[in-house]
Amino acid sequence: MCDIGAHASSQGIVAPRPGTREGRRGAAGVSPGASTGEGAKAGGHLVRAEGNAILVGIGTVLADDPLLTCRLPGLETRSPVRVVLDRALRISGTSRLVQSARETPLWVMASDLAEAPAAMKLGAAGAQVIRVPTAQGKPGLDLSAVLRDLSDRGTTRLMVEGGARIASSFVAADLVDEAWLLRSLDPIGDDGVAALGALPLTAITESQKFKVRASETLDQDTLAIYERV
Repeated sequence: MCDIGAHASSQGIVAPRPGTREGRRGAAGVSPGASTGEGAKAGGHLVRAEGNAILVGIGTVLADDPLLTCRLPGLETRSPVRVVLDRALRISGTSRLVQSARETPLWVMASDLAEAPAAMKLGAAGAQVIRVPTAQGKPGLDLSAVLRDLSDRGTTRLMVEGGARIASSFVAADLVDEAWLLRSLDPIGDDGVAALGALPLTAITESQKFKVRASETLDQDTLAIYERV
């Protein structure tokens, strides 16, 4: 299994969900930590507690219904702002993120074309809808604009937790300062999703832009941290 983490340029950490040693991660609907040990799971929650915000795409929300809080004993109040990239505001009002928006801040970043009624419903539930431009010639949001907006709101350390498309988009846009690669011995198989989607892991592991800063063993898992040179 293979997990990646990285600092978005001027922001924070990009951390796709865990994957196996062959560079894959669980298929949609599979718990993100299903293939990692307790040490790796605790490490992931500690990274959440150390950041200002944690970001996922709407695909991860629809597939996994995550909560994205820190659940380490004694650090529950250190949960970061949850950020969802949701261009068309497809997030459900019954999702755990929206249902907990009044306890832990939820920012939903959407395009200027997203429908106003959907934004109003999210606002009434306690979430904040933030409008950002779409990327020119691409279907998603402009990631540079996303980071600028988050920076203006005081975010200095952003953990991008997934999914594969979001993680690969940050890497491809050269917006990563630090990458965490977590590997488990447990294979996922052909039904798994490549950790960086269409982008190979070598975009990090063999890139001249990164060097290994640290590596360690967490139970049966291994973690390698790459930082921008």
